[in-house]
Amino acid sequence: MMTRSTFFKSLAAGTIGLPLFLRMIGGGQSHAQADRVARNGKVYNWKMVTTWPPGFPVLGEGCQLLADMCRSMSGGRLNIIVYGGGELVPALESFDAVRQGAAEVGSGCSYYWAGKAPAAQFFAGYPFGLNAQQMNAWLLSGGGMDLWRELYAGYNLVPFAGGNTGVQMGGWFNREINSVADFKGLKMRMPGLGGRVLEQLGGTPVLLPGGELYTGLERGIIDATEWVGPYHDYIMGFHEIAKYYYSPGWHEPGTNFEFFVNKEKYDALPPDLQKIFEVATHYINLYTLSELEARNGEYMDKLRAVDGLTITTFPKELIDAARIAADEVIGAYADSDPFARKVYASVRKFKRTAVPWAKLTESVYYGEMMG
Repeated sequence: MMTRSTFFKSLAAGTIGLPLFLRMIGGGQSHAQADRVARNGKVYNWKMVTTWPPGFPVLGEGCQLLADMCRSMSGGRLNIIVYGGGELVPALESFDAVRQGAAEVGSGCSYYWAGKAPAAQFFAGYPFGLNAQQMNAWLLSGGGMDLWRELYAGYNLVPFAGGNTGVQMGGWFNREINSVADFKGLKMRMPGLGGRVLEQLGGTPVLLPGGELYTGLERGIIDATEWVGPYHDYIMGFHEIAKYYYSPGWHEPGTNFEFFVNKEKYDALPPDLQKIFEVATHYINLYTLSELEARNGEYMDKLRAVDGLTITTFPKELIDAARIAADEVIGAYADSDPFARKVYASVRKFKRTAVPWAKLTESVYYGEMMG
């Protein structure tokens, strides 16, 4: 049996050939792939650290799919090993781990880093902000990506869009919400700017990690929680303990995920490998939204069959009040940081033309023409 020690001694002595070595480190490459690597040059072995639990549905799976695509399209020259949150570094330390070079690439959501870079919030999304379609349009065709790269360059990182939830659900509640008054004193898990809006409406935002949400609801530590949508919410089991499931997710109408790469490591890649990585992220961006759209519809049907569960929409009075509060909260937040102000101005400029177009087309179609 070959131990780790004898393996590396054999490699150094030349008794293990390069093709075999490449298969062993590259996830089982074929002879043809290994031969291509030998001909084409240097192998880049990267580590990806993520904020998602290992194998987390869709988001963690998308990270592994990105790694598989990069390995396949590069003929094994770009070899990425994926680590879930906590496996190599704590989940919320992945940003620092990558910018400092402890890992080459990370996956997460930019609002996790808003404490370091306030403008990062707007590249994830914000209450009553852009939906998934509009977020992609702003990033790719409205100047958003240029601003994102400018911001992250200051942290030795290169960002890439990594998927979107689409419009989320509004959350799970242990009591009925009939008016703004029902938010008074409500303890709800809601991070970021959404939590600040909740506070403005009289509620109390509570920060709990995902693994504590079920017991938090069950034991009354919180009265409500938002998560993502029917697929992930069903897996979490919230329908077993909460009686009311509200729509829409005004706090996160199109949350954008990200991949972020150490800038020095990215710049050191040959141009073809840079392009391979970029194209793979575009695919994952599409894959994530598509997978969630498909799974959410399927699992909403499962939730509709749950006895005693009420699935409904927030009252218009609450939505109107939340929108007013969001304008105040987000305006003050953007004004607190020069670059955040610059990014928010870009988003608002884009929204001024995107929203009228959506009202003329998407809104009319959804409101009047869908059977």
